[in-house]
Amino acid sequence: MDDTTRFAHPLSAIDAIRDDFASLDDWEDRYRYVIELGHALEPLSEAAHNAITKVRGCVSQVWLECEPKTNVEGERILHYRGDSDSHLVRGLIAIAIALFSDRTPQQILAVDPVATFRALGLEQHLTPQRSNGVRAMVERIRTDAAGLKLSAL
Repeated sequence: MDDTTRFAHPLSAIDAIRDDFASLDDWEDRYRYVIELGHALEPLSEAAHNAITKVRGCVSQVWLECEPKTNVEGERILHYRGDSDSHLVRGLIAIAIALFSDRTPQQILAVDPVATFRALGLEQHLTPQRSNGVRAMVERIRTDAAGLKLSAL
């Protein structure tokens, strides 16, 4: 893709992450990259570190805050912010946010997160506890999307 086409059609956040992962050969480099992604997360306020935003099923402390918004087309979308007490998990939150945030409920529910994490190679490189935590985050996001979709009917 030449630069003119790339600027006319910028990569989505998850596409950029896929490209970056593909350029890294070593898993140590990929882990460092995931941790770097976590450092770039939009800050989550101290008040949002609460029982309502806490994700159950994660070994680490994880909080996901969902904010319904309206995009420029007038569609309802869900915007996410997240945090964790683990640097690696913060990076996994960043990947989940890149995959789901600022999308309509229909778009969120159409995503196959397992395929995305498998394509990144994360499925076989995460401990079972981390994988369960990722599933818990994804389930929370999908539940939010299903709730917003139902409330729109």
